[in-house]
Amino acid sequence: MKKKHVILIGIAILIVAGYLIADSILFNGIKPKIINENGFQANFFAKENTKNKVAVILIGGGQWGDYWAHEISKNELVGLSLPYIGRENLPNLPEEIDLKYFENAIKWLQEQKEANSKKIIIMGTSRNAELALIIASTFPDIVGGVIAYAPSSVSWSNTVLHYNSNELKASWTYNGVDIPYIPMDKIAANKSNPINMLDYWEDGLAKTHFVNKAAIKVEKIKGPILLFSGIDDKVWPSVKMADMIEKRLINNNFKYRFQNIKYENAGHLISNNPEQLSNVRTGKINIGGKVYDYDFGGTDDGDSKAKKDAYIQVFKFLSNLRND
Repeated sequence: MKKKHVILIGIAILIVAGYLIADSILFNGIKPKIINENGFQANFFAKENTKNKVAVILIGGGQWGDYWAHEISKNELVGLSLPYIGRENLPNLPEEIDLKYFENAIKWLQEQKEANSKKIIIMGTSRNAELALIIASTFPDIVGGVIAYAPSSVSWSNTVLHYNSNELKASWTYNGVDIPYIPMDKIAANKSNPINMLDYWEDGLAKTHFVNKAAIKVEKIKGPILLFSGIDDKVWPSVKMADMIEKRLINNNFKYRFQNIKYENAGHLISNNPEQLSNVRTGKINIGGKVYDYDFGGTDDGDSKAKKDAYIQVFKFLSNLRND
């Protein structure tokens, strides 16, 4: 009986030791501080002795946000992984999201000794890149730049997401006013599988009157902008929209640094951890009770090369900011 107890104790010690070792490797000594105050929720990443450094807010939070916030903090900077839906006391759906939530987070971050209040960067991917650009253009005096993967040049209605409510609404609001958007019907089922996603978005961009109103006023951003897109993105036309952003910046004599980087053989999923290889090439969408496949675009090799180069470019961008 004693022998059995000794074995069980030994196993327990090994489990605990294994957890501590894995935990140490995973966080490399940098564990997040959980923030639930000032009207927002987030995970805050910074080394103990960090002071007055460039800070990056990762829009959307979750595993993606925590990964990037941790990587950023490893590089002697500050990361804030910021979810805005799907948690207790947060909205369930990304529709009519009040930009005040992000303003609160930015102002809180400005007050932290670890962060340089004049060098707060907003980073997002896909629709969260859309949101990142909107936040930066809405609050130019407290945001110092943007990093956007697979960006949008316009704001879209809530109905572009199949799981949102059927009632047409703004995705984003501020001070009780809707951020102008392109009104869209929900994506319809068709006979093909995988479903063609690009046609849906192209139809929206063809609504010239609404595009002009819904265009994100990126020229208002007071800081550098870094865009990444995959030339073979089949989820939405990120290259086309990145080019629309570039054209708008040029036409408005944008005075800050700007890069519009496009990757051959790369698709929509190029913002993830470059060390994690994935051969998943399609996603699934439920339309009218039927599940359809859709293509992310790109190739395994193309996405891998894009992710690795983009990672390097992100830290070059942040290093330049640090040295400004």
